[in-house]
Amino acid sequence: MTCTHIQFSRFVETYSNDLFCYAHYLVRSKEEAEEIVSDVFFEVWRNRDKIEEIQNPKAWLLTITHNKAISFLRKKKQLNVSASWDEIALHAIPHDLQTPDEQLISQEEISRINKIIRKLPPRCKHVFFLAKIERLPYKDIADMLNISVKTINIHVAKALELISKALKK
Repeated sequence: MTCTHIQFSRFVETYSNDLFCYAHYLVRSKEEAEEIVSDVFFEVWRNRDKIEEIQNPKAWLLTITHNKAISFLRKKKQLNVSASWDEIALHAIPHDLQTPDEQLISQEEISRINKIIRKLPPRCKHVFFLAKIERLPYKDIADMLNISVKTINIHVAKALELISKALKK
């Protein structure tokens, strides 16, 4: 069974904002992120007959987005580019879905945390983003990045330790 135009439109609506935020995180340009997401959905449309076989569409789409963004950056030779965590945070957790603890964190603390996150090693920052901002299961991240779940745990623990140490200063 193949995907219809209406089903595909709903699919795009469901995932486009998350993919845009992730692409923007990687390339730091709104226009280029939009182009990457457009390319992702063009590729998905070309393979629409296989969509139903995908067990975790979001992880699959993030993988495609990641690959297209990295290819784009390689062409531009700007591999160390990343988006502001403040910008990503605007899309990551809608305010009305935040827990009371998350609502208590002041803007000043959020700014301090974002500065710390920006200083994380690139791979650690990438894993932390997928695990804590996108809230993907560790298994999906491990599959997407071709690393073990233990390595995901190590990256997240390292990020949390560095954030905690920096906040205690």
